[in-house]
Amino acid sequence: MTTWNAYVSACPTRLVLDRIADKWAVLLLGLLAKGPMRFNQLRREVEGISQKMLSQSLKSLERDGLISRKATPTVPVTVEYSITLLGETLSATVDPLRLWAESHIEQVLTAQQHYDAGAST
Repeated sequence: MTTWNAYVSACPTRLVLDRIADKWAVLLLGLLAKGPMRFNQLRREVEGISQKMLSQSLKSLERDGLISRKATPTVPVTVEYSITLLGETLSATVDPLRLWAESHIEQVLTAQQHYDAGAST
């Protein structure tokens, strides 16, 4: 079995770290962990994401094996996205980051204000 080291520049694990660092991926995995959703449902739930960015993010997540895409031949075609078992393991790992951000944002904003006030003198 290969031993990977993310501190080595050529290590492919950095691709996964890039995905984790992508706010859209984290948010989409969190939503899809709750159950399958259609494209426009996801777009409505994730405020601020453009149609292009949503499409790109979903394709990247699908390519990485974190979500699956199911197209049903209706008129128009119905497309539904679901989290995979692999995606569930990542979602369980990164969703606490979202929760941390939501519960500590006030402290971060306060620290930024203090820093900026000191930097201007």
